[in-house]
Amino acid sequence: MDKPMPDRPEPIRFALPAGTDPASVRARIVLLERLLERSFTIPGVNMPVGLDAIIGLVPVLGDVVTTAMGAYIVWEAKNLGLPKWKLARMSANVLFDTAIGAIPVIGDAADLVFRSNSKNLRILLKHIDKHHPETRVIEG
Repeated sequence: MDKPMPDRPEPIRFALPAGTDPASVRARIVLLERLLERSFTIPGVNMPVGLDAIIGLVPVLGDVVTTAMGAYIVWEAKNLGLPKWKLARMSANVLFDTAIGAIPVIGDAADLVFRSNSKNLRILLKHIDKHHPETRVIEG
């Protein structure tokens, strides 16, 4: 016997991979970077903007939140076993972004140019692609 059709469609469920394996870490970090740096595009200018630039407009709290999210990427990299010099470079990117972001107006504009999370994603993906090639994703 067929099941009756529900009155409304079931909501789309989206869940991040919860594992500690490199493929799950890759998926989480790519999604977080996209959210922070390239969530949507400014119409007319065609420039990608993310939550990092928007949340950064809120004095102090915005900088604390975006620094914590950037630090999470570094933490995930540490758990994957990146060398200390790469972790130091990633941490420097986050700290520089935080320091510049703390300057009113100038820091908000700098968030659009200096994308520490994108830089850190590139460092992390280079490591994952070299040491865990089975996690590579072919984007089309």
